[in-house]
Amino acid sequence: MDNNHNEFTRRSALKGAAAAAVLAGTAVALPNVAVPSARAVPRTGQGKGREVAVFGGGMSGLAAAHELIERGFRVTVYEPAFLGGKARSHDVPNTARGGRQHLPGEHGFRFYPGCYQHVPDTMERIPLAGGGDVKNRHLVNVETAVVAFDDTGYAPVSAPASIMGFIDHAPAIVNLENLRNALTTGLKFVVDIPPHELAYFVARELIIATSCEERRLGQWEKQSWLQFVKADGKSPAYRAYLAGALTRALVAAKSHTASARTIGQIGLALATSATGLVGHYDAELVNGGVDRILNGPTNHTWIDPWVAYLRSRGVRFAMGTGVSRFQVAGKRITGASMSDGSTATADWFVAAMPIDRLKPLLTPDLVGADPSLTGIRRLEDDWMVGIQYFMSRKSEVPPSHIASLGTPWALTGLFQAKPWNVDFAKTYGDGTVRDCLSIDISEWEKPGILYGKTAKQCSRKEIAREVWAQMSRAMNAGGKRILRDEDLVTWSLDPGITWSPTIQNATPLMVNTAGSYAHRPTAHTRIPNFFIAGDHVRTNIDLATMEGANESGRRVTNAILAAADSPARPAPVFPLWELPMLDPFKAEDRNRYRAGLPHFLDV
Repeated sequence: MDNNHNEFTRRSALKGAAAAAVLAGTAVALPNVAVPSARAVPRTGQGKGREVAVFGGGMSGLAAAHELIERGFRVTVYEPAFLGGKARSHDVPNTARGGRQHLPGEHGFRFYPGCYQHVPDTMERIPLAGGGDVKNRHLVNVETAVVAFDDTGYAPVSAPASIMGFIDHAPAIVNLENLRNALTTGLKFVVDIPPHELAYFVARELIIATSCEERRLGQWEKQSWLQFVKADGKSPAYRAYLAGALTRALVAAKSHTASARTIGQIGLALATSATGLVGHYDAELVNGGVDRILNGPTNHTWIDPWVAYLRSRGVRFAMGTGVSRFQVAGKRITGASMSDGSTATADWFVAAMPIDRLKPLLTPDLVGADPSLTGIRRLEDDWMVGIQYFMSRKSEVPPSHIASLGTPWALTGLFQAKPWNVDFAKTYGDGTVRDCLSIDISEWEKPGILYGKTAKQCSRKEIAREVWAQMSRAMNAGGKRILRDEDLVTWSLDPGITWSPTIQNATPLMVNTAGSYAHRPTAHTRIPNFFIAGDHVRTNIDLATMEGANESGRRVTNAILAAADSPARPAPVFPLWELPMLDPFKAEDRNRYRAGLPHFLDV
């Protein structure tokens, strides 16, 4: 084998060693990173086979294939539709002219926060033609952020995401218009959300930061974020923005259903990575990295090179077919009946599909072999997909993610030309498009402002008009027309949304709900040759993200290594790092929790 490919990079090795996070696929139970799901995988050694069938070519399936093929296993990935899953991008059909590429469509805009570790580690191990790797050539910092509000009196504000971001984009940040907007919005925010409520919200996050793992799982996991931050009785702005919209914008979760433990922990991870005080995160306030994106369409910059690398290592891809039933005998999987009528056989079977595809496969014989799998049926999914607006004018907004807080459909977005550092007119379409505003629609069940209908009640054109109207109202609230109707050339809604005859979504996203942790499966099951990967699997990040899906693929790898009694090095699994200075507070809280006492700040 090629030693350059077979060995981890020095950076990855040091990272894994520092984390002490490679113990049969689990994070070591340190006081501040212990996760009950991260128990050691039993080394059964019941099989020596090296043939693995992975059903699903999304993030988790590709991650599992990557780790397994580098450890001497033979891997076949079965994918009925598209490789890359919910992370993929696509070409907008029939839009290329004059030797240019098709306009770039995305399932949604990409967000790689500084607390992500598994995805960047994988990117760093994907070589590119001409040298380098995906991470170092294509993962770039987004150095500013735009916060817009769907409320009268607020104006959109551009803010730096790092000191270097401030230096590089000072003219766009320190100008009269932005300073006026910041002052206007800041004063209104203080009026709408009293200082004591702001302090209270910070105190609630501090409770999460200083809670022991037992309390997080035993108490905060069972509460919604909205309950935890005690939104009842607070000002309307507190409920709308701090308790609700902020959660929607950062992690695409609903504050009234998502568990306080999950939202609190990911908020803590985002904040911790931004400080630069934890060296395991590739982020800091000086040089940035708190917010990162790929500098081009996801498939072009990541998925396609990844698949090419996996093929070069021997991964086989069986496209156009998916599993329709797992065959069970003697409490083992003996084969998989495929949608094309064939039967897939292997030594080890990995279900790496989303929960909407996994649930129908939970047949009585499968659940009879592992009754704990019934919990999967109680997991919930929701819709979050993207729409792209292609414009004839390049945006004047500095490279930034846009959090449009309070919009009925919970919109977030990104102008792509500047952070991609590309001339759209020369590269894509027919030469008339100079920028693209990629927007995620995270709320599909609240009425909009144009038609008074939910997104699920709208036609394709109505969705496009409604999203544009909502984003325009928020972005243009400062008096300057950042979005202009006359600049709009065309748009593209995620092709996974179809009307046949009623609206359907081919790629729903699992959503975190209070108490759902107990129902999430582990990567290894009680069926000795059956494993589960996906963002619904218990992971350290515990959130439906590409980071969680990637981590689950590594956990599957390590479970297979244990079951096969393989001597190969386990795949690194990284914890969410927290500041060591918090450990004494967690230790005190552990004593209080075991004594039945509340958290010392929970007053």
